[in-house]
Formats: sequence, structure tokens, C-alpha cells
Amino acid sequence: MSATTQTLSEAPSLPNEDEPVTLTKDKIFHILQTQRRRHALRYLKKHDTPVEMRDLAEQVAAWENDTTVQALASDERQRVYIALYQSHLPKLDEEGVIEYNKSRGIVERGQLADKFDPYLEPTEDTDADTDVSETDIDIESEDDRWFSYYRWATALSAGTFAAAWLNAPLISAASTNALGAFVVGLYAMISAMQFILR
Repeated sequence: MSATTQTLSEAPSLPNEDEPVTLTKDKIFHILQTQRRRHALRYLKKHDTPVEMRDLAEQVAAWENDTTVQALASDERQRVYIALYQSHLPKLDEEGVIEYNKSRGIVERGQLADKFDPYLEPTEDTDADTDVSETDIDIESEDDRWFSYYRWATALSAGTFAAAWLNAPLISAASTNALGAFVVGLYAMISAMQFILR
């Protein structure tokens, strides 16, 4: 046998699809940092069978808006539906947490969904038999994070106008319209990011 010939047993082994896939806690927390993903996983935890994506989106929107599915406004439904359809469900599917048939609009729990159950705190509509400690998942709430961004934007805006008023170099050379446009643009950018990522 030549040096270049390799027997089957010597060939590099391919990964076995039957081997369990593991996730680190960092990866789990990264996936769970978005409230909509947590809500989606809570909803799927309650359903053993595949669900329609529309039903899932409506329930997530109801939880977000602290109302019932029947009382939802159409824009509340649409905003959540679009974000789940375009971003969150494909991400969960890619990670193996759910199985998402985008063309049929069907969603079900994937092989890794059980790994997330201990970190999903119950809502009023879910069974409260899982005791979740605050130390189990140290994720800053989404609302607090966005509030922090707005706080920094306010401080930056106030600092900019104070520097202009004190005739600081460069900033005092800018017109009032330019400073106003900067402030409006800053808040518009943060608001757009919040709308897209929620």
C-alpha cells in the first residue's frame, strides 16, 4: 500500500449527527437576551405540538402590551409578527432551539429547547412550576437597556448645547440648525434601533 493511500479506519471521522449538541451558558444567555425570544420560547413550552406562527406572534404581542390577544391593535400584532418572522424565529431555528418552517408558517420546539426551560420565568398565562432565581440569569432587562441609551443621548445632547453656549472650539462654530439636527438624528437613530430590535 502506498503512503498516499488511507484505509477507511484511518480517515478523519465526520461529526455524528446523533451526538447531542451542547450550548454554553453564554450562548444560552445571548439567545435569551431578547424579550421576544423569551416570550416565543415560553409559548412553545406550553405546546407539545407544532403551532402556527400567527398564533405565536399574537400571544407574544399580547404579553408585550400587557393585554389579551382579542384586545390587540393591528399595529401591535404587525410589529411583533414582522420582527419574529424576519429575525427572531430564523435565529432560534439556526441555533437548533426551534424548528421553523417559514413557508408554511409553522413553529415547534427543537432538540435544544429543553436547555432553555430553566431560564424562562413564568408569566401569568403559563404554569408557574419552574422556580427561577434572579441569579440564574443575569440579563439586563430590555427596557432598562433602552432607557440607558436614551439617558446617554440626553447627556450628550445637553453637553453639546452647553459646549456651544460656552463657545467651545468646533462646536460653537456649528449653527443652531446643525446642533438641532444632530440631537434629533441621535434620538431618531436610537428609536429606529429599538423598533427594529424589539
